[in-house]
Amino acid sequence: MKGSEQRYQEEIKAQLVEELGLRNIMEVPRLEKIVINMGVGEAIGNIKTLDNAVADLTQIAGQKAVITRAKKAISNFKLREGMPIGCRVTLRGKRMYEFLDRLIHVALPRVRDFRGVPTRSFDGRGNYTLGMKDQVVFPEIDFGKIEKLRGMNISFVTTATSDAHAQALLTHLGMPFRR
Repeated sequence: MKGSEQRYQEEIKAQLVEELGLRNIMEVPRLEKIVINMGVGEAIGNIKTLDNAVADLTQIAGQKAVITRAKKAISNFKLREGMPIGCRVTLRGKRMYEFLDRLIHVALPRVRDFRGVPTRSFDGRGNYTLGMKDQVVFPEIDFGKIEKLRGMNISFVTTATSDAHAQALLTHLGMPFRR
């Protein structure tokens, strides 16, 4: 089976030029990066939970996760500026396409009652964000070692100029959108 990157170069580019009516091959939308973000609100009270989240995210992505810090202080949440409150990974190139293949062919089919990903999660600029309720759907995570289920946001950043172009690109890459 060909990887997504090879399929994109050999088949999908030509299909998108025809489908979207583009005149220049450089106008074809492409996947720029995938950003996986995991918010860990409990890290305010217990910093150890953040270490476990970073370890999980590093395993899922195959790349070291970076700790994100609060930009503003919010007194109701006992949150001060600069406190660690989550982690994220930015994937590009080969790792990005490997993660995309694993997400589409392994993780999403393991989601309970899966009927496809929603089409309303585009941001108006050609980027798509997918929310996952827990990290257990990824085979890299050992179910026995998990202390708490944590959700994550997976953002697909494309060079598309519109949501329709981005949806066409992701559909060709194999993203199972709801009908």
